[in-house]
Amino acid sequence: MPHLRLSLLLILGSVAGVCVAQEDSGAGIQQMMTAEEFKAAGLDKLSHEELQKLDAWLQGYRQTTEKKASETAEKKAGEEVKKATEEANARAAKARFDNIVSRVDGSIEGLKGRTIIKLEDGTVWKQGNVDDRYRASVTDHPVAIVSHSPFGYKMRIEGMPEFYVNPVRNP
Repeated sequence: MPHLRLSLLLILGSVAGVCVAQEDSGAGIQQMMTAEEFKAAGLDKLSHEELQKLDAWLQGYRQTTEKKASETAEKKAGEEVKKATEEANARAAKARFDNIVSRVDGSIEGLKGRTIIKLEDGTVWKQGNVDDRYRASVTDHPVAIVSHSPFGYKMRIEGMPEFYVNPVRNP
């Protein structure tokens, strides 16, 4: 979210800069400089035509610079938005992995100490606490939810209390 705010501020800043520059763009170099600066730069020696040509060149230079600055700000803002979106997608993908909702593949009678539980999504889990002994009230394909907590994985099977499990790497 901070990246999105930064991006919006960059875009608004560049638009504001372009608006201010457009307001000043009607002024010639003589109006933008003090009399001392104008004379110190030797511009008081230029004819009216030469000053007009210099003003025209500066106007073109301003427009080119403003366009480049605007494009750069838009590009940077787009990159920031893309990065923020990718980070949000990565967090969402991690959250999906941290909460698995499936069903037991087959039937389950309960926990007996070293119970292996295979889910329909293909994951396999082993009972974490060998001392846990629970009977299942729903035995045929009950719903199972696995969540990741700071202390490990917990599984809740329909009709049973929650218990700790460990993923089985090679079922």
